[in-house]
Amino acid sequence: MASNPDDAYPVVLQVLPALGGGGVERGTVEITQAIALAGGQALVASAGGRLASNVERAGGRNILLPLNTKSPRKILANAAKLTRVIREQKVDIVHARSRAPAWSAKIAARRTGVRFVTTYHGAYNEGIWFKRRYNAVMASGDRVIAISHFIAELIKTRHHVDPAIIRVIYRGADPAMFDPDNVTPARMMRLSRAWRLEDGQPVVLLPGRITRWKGQGVLIDALARMVNQDVCAVLVGDAQGRDSYVAELTAQAERLGLSSRLRIVGHCDDMPAALRLADVVVNASTDPEAFGRVVVEAQAMQAMVIATDHGGAVETIEHNVTGWRVTPGDADELAAGLDYVLSLPAEDRMTIGEAARASVIEHYTVAAMQAATLDVYRELLG
Repeated sequence: MASNPDDAYPVVLQVLPALGGGGVERGTVEITQAIALAGGQALVASAGGRLASNVERAGGRNILLPLNTKSPRKILANAAKLTRVIREQKVDIVHARSRAPAWSAKIAARRTGVRFVTTYHGAYNEGIWFKRRYNAVMASGDRVIAISHFIAELIKTRHHVDPAIIRVIYRGADPAMFDPDNVTPARMMRLSRAWRLEDGQPVVLLPGRITRWKGQGVLIDALARMVNQDVCAVLVGDAQGRDSYVAELTAQAERLGLSSRLRIVGHCDDMPAALRLADVVVNASTDPEAFGRVVVEAQAMQAMVIATDHGGAVETIEHNVTGWRVTPGDADELAAGLDYVLSLPAEDRMTIGEAARASVIEHYTVAAMQAATLDVYRELLG
């Protein structure tokens, strides 16, 4: 299975800028766990971060390198450092998960002759003329993992990649962690108190980084246009230094008279409880989500989910069966959708929630993602 003659299983080096709390980083930890459980050696090169300890707990080993840079000079310097790591650790496969470190990883993989895998995690912006060339590294692996069919089509159209090297592997939710039966009332009460929610008040939750394209402003506009004026909107996610955008959202709520019905709460360390606490979970992204992991996590929790009708949500939400899709950026349509979902009888909500969780268990689990990724590694190593 492995090209490394000293070990029975392969050594896989995953490469990314840093180990913050996003979906790319969580996926890295999950694949680390899968490699370790399969008997392989899982190395993760990054600048470190909040999830670095999770890598160690998953059975992997961190290699700290300054990979959180876009400087061409530093990218070349990182390529030399990764080359040394590959040779010293007898790496069989390099798996790159982000563009700038992928350039360093590609150079190092070619220098050492090891197999190179990329995961194309986003519908990367191409506004500046050279960005397509910069993005193209994510489509240059011996195998290119697309996290949805939407992304697979984008890769083929944008980069003219041979479809034979593309593998569609959906991101996944952990149905044990995201199980409504496993969330205690005490966990929900803790969040309710921390977020100053009133008893019986309908809660609309928008999880995601506090950044403009995630559509927090659209939700605030929708809140003002709803018939139901008792709703409280909770924005969960790290602003990552975007203080001016947080101030803009706060001012928007004040202007619309919604200050008492908006909570901007930052990072949440118990997302299953947050999703269970919500009456409706919203994904309001104005740009297409490559996959939209929060959607399937909410569905696993049997939550009522409304998402924008593009990108990965088209694949993960069957409209009016496992959730609802609305026009991107349309606050009126989102408001109407929220009013409709909040007015549904309990039995209808239960039917939709059960269908949503069943869909996740069938198609979108972490275990399925891990197994499919290990299959890509095995395929490359023969």
